Order: sequence, then C-alpha cells, then structure tokens
Amino acid sequence: MGTISLEHGDRLYWLGRYTERVFTTLKSLERLYDKLIDRDPKHYIKYLECFGLSDDFGSPEKFLQSFIFGRENCYSAAYSLERAYDNGIVLREEISTEALAYLQLAMDRLEKADASKSGLVVSLLPVEDTIFSFWGCIYDYVYDEEIKNIILCGKAVERLELCVRLKYNGELINREFERLCRNLSKIPKNTPYRYNTEQLSVLVEIIESENCCKGRENQVLTALGKLFDPVDRKGRKTA
Repeated sequence: MGTISLEHGDRLYWLGRYTERVFTTLKSLERLYDKLIDRDPKHYIKYLECFGLSDDFGSPEKFLQSFIFGRENCYSAAYSLERAYDNGIVLREEISTEALAYLQLAMDRLEKADASKSGLVVSLLPVEDTIFSFWGCIYDYVYDEEIKNIILCGKAVERLELCVRLKYNGELINREFERLCRNLSKIPKNTPYRYNTEQLSVLVEIIESENCCKGRENQVLTALGKLFDPVDRKGRKTA
C-alpha cells in the first residue's frame, strides 16, 4: 500500500483498540463475576475505581448488565464492539469482508447473550470465540503488512492499558509492552501514521524500571494515550 493517510491510520488503530477492548473487558468481567458470586458482592467497586468511576449501580447485577451489554456506557463491551464495527465498515476493503462479518456476528451473539438464561460465562463464550475468529481473519486475509501492523499496534496498546488499569502483575505488563514494541518497530518510516518517540521513551523508562510501573500508573496511561495522538502530530518527534 505504500503509505496510509492519518485518517485511515486512525481508523485502523482504533479498530484494533476497540476489538481488543471487547475481548479483555469480557475476560476481566468473567473473572470479577467469580469473585462477586463466591466472596464479595461489592468487589465490582474496585473495578470501577480502576477507571476513576464511582458506584452508580448499587448491585453487581446492574453493574455487569451495564458494563457488558450497556450500549450507552462507553466502558462496556457492547459499546466498544459497535465502535469496532463502525470502523470496520469503512475499512471493509482493507480488512476483508470475512473479518467484518465476524464483527457483525459478535454483535449478534452479544445480543443473544443478553437475552440468554444461561450463566454469564457460558453465554459469553460464543462472543469471545467470534472475536478470536476476527483476529484470525486479520492474520489470514490482510496481506498489506503496514495495515495489519497498525491494527496490531492498536490491539497491543489497548491490552497494555487495561493491564495497567486493572493492576495486573509486572511480568504480564512487561510481556505486553514487549509485544507493543515489536509492533512499533515494524512501522515503516515513510508512513504519515507514526508513533511519538518521546512518549515511547517515557514508557520504556517506567515499565522497564525495577518496580515496573507501580505507583506511576497514571504516567503510563498518559503516555499510552498520547502514543498515537493525532492532535499532537504537528511538530512532534516521530519514529
């Protein structure tokens, strides 16, 4: 393809972010569900605190309903899946009709899960399987490595951000950061859609420190948010 416009690059990047957000959100809420059922029904408040949110739900049931199926909740799996699909429609030629079809199927299956009387984890498994199939299409049908890599950069940024927010262990955070760096190293120098090297340096300094990002999570989240920030493209240092 040669070079990718900033607008198209942003759509590819956010396609990767939103699709990964769906999957990681579902998996983290499944783990949280076990804690809510087995131990502490108020444990979901700690999840809200990871995103700087207060408890406006009052019960685990209302919280889970909103964060999985709530289309008006910008933190929900349903909201992220719709945003991924919106980008996928525009990018149909780049990502393949098959990949777009899996996003539509995931939306259909999430809607069925909302109406299902099965247990939460069981009802969400078809959605997760469909997201896996979407990623399989990206690897199999996207022949342009630049396009594929921008999507995977978005995926890696999102996974790393959620790992930091949810306070996963340092070993996992380092592993996800290494994955992100490998993808960043593959971005061609002649493309206008490039990352901010200053923000990457901040991430390297914090995440590769002895304590990983413990106590400096907000700095990591800020740097990740600006890594591909289109507002900051003029006059910045890029790769």
